[in-house]
Amino acid sequence: MKKSIERFVMLAALVTIVGGCGGNNEAGSGTLSSSTAPEQASGKPVELTFYYPIQVGGALTATIESMAEQFTKENPGIIVKPVYTGSYGDTTLKTQAAVAGGNPPDVAVLLAADLFSFMDMDSIMPLNDFIAKDGGNDFLDDFYPAFMENSQLDGKTYSLPFQRSNVLLYYSKDAFKDAGLDPEKPPTTWDELAQMAKQLTKDGRWGIEIPSSAPTSNTWMFSALAIQSGKNLMSQDGKEVYFDTPENVAALQYWVDLSKKDKAMPENVIEWATTPSDFLEQTTAMMFHTTGNLSNVRQNAKFDFGVAMLPQNKQFGSPTGGGNLYIFKGISQARQEAAWKFIKFMTDPERAAQWSIDTGYVGVRKSSYETDTMKKYTEEFPAALVARDQLQYAKGELSTHNSGKVTAALNDAIQAALHGKITPSQALKNAQAEADKALESFR
Repeated sequence: MKKSIERFVMLAALVTIVGGCGGNNEAGSGTLSSSTAPEQASGKPVELTFYYPIQVGGALTATIESMAEQFTKENPGIIVKPVYTGSYGDTTLKTQAAVAGGNPPDVAVLLAADLFSFMDMDSIMPLNDFIAKDGGNDFLDDFYPAFMENSQLDGKTYSLPFQRSNVLLYYSKDAFKDAGLDPEKPPTTWDELAQMAKQLTKDGRWGIEIPSSAPTSNTWMFSALAIQSGKNLMSQDGKEVYFDTPENVAALQYWVDLSKKDKAMPENVIEWATTPSDFLEQTTAMMFHTTGNLSNVRQNAKFDFGVAMLPQNKQFGSPTGGGNLYIFKGISQARQEAAWKFIKFMTDPERAAQWSIDTGYVGVRKSSYETDTMKKYTEEFPAALVARDQLQYAKGELSTHNSGKVTAALNDAIQAALHGKITPSQALKNAQAEADKALESFR
């Protein structure tokens, strides 16, 4: 069933990159064995290795490490050792390598959409027993349902939302004024977006940029257009995809047309990392980008800007994105319990509120928006509520079994279409065939 595991085993050589960080080599599902009993009996602190990525603008490493230090200070019997592991993609690879090498981290922030990848490796543990002891459904119901779509399967919760996002439309109010547009009325439909983007385009400034670089930003942006066009890209169980539907062909055609036909967006690939820089440098008037960049834009924009929900076609919509907190099998019971305590700390309503303020990520718990800290912040900066309000239209990010091959098939199709090498219809037909083949053994 799990053919892709062979690939993960090959990644074991990467363990040297983070070698020794896991601090444990126990096998099994995490029950306390005689080899791990001294961990408690000795009275020594439990040490947790914590992998985390940074994927957006701003210096967030210091923020994460400060949170870990605060947890350790409040919990003297537990020491958290944060390990910065690069981008989300880097973190996934390094975690897979550590798992394959028998040295998993204790807890990690990984893409919520990585659920099936780590389930296929039998490497993550469900959190149901911990949740049952800490409020059960009342505890879970405080997390936004859209964020839980990539967190649960078959009645089990495998991770909890932490640094979560969706896609926003950022726009320059100064550019709108310059183009004769109302700066308080961003586009709300695809037609309006295309028309305004054309009107905003002039020498030295594009109307719109939608990042399309591999391996994930293009599929994430396409997910947004697909949801707006009527349907998400995959089944809840991760065993089917719906790439070549008429609605999704229309979505990809619309994306291509913004550059090829409307001449309002740069052609070919637009890099994820440079899109916010282009916006801040005012070489694009609008951009699709993660709410996780909101604080970065707010701190660095030298012009008046606004944010809005993504424009609709048949409906409003955005995929969720970002990272969840996972606990790994193969660690001692003491570490599992300490890791759960750390997860609760990191997702505490007050802390979720402050993390949202510091980063621009959405507060993952409803109660985080009821804190005095968040109420004060959103009164001063109402734009911080847009991503939360968009959650009512949001759906889970593309997540499937054999995700590497499935995502690569869609990525290649989008790239080919945006480069004008193939029609959107044929590109998505090819992607559907490749993905169906990759998922065949999981059905």
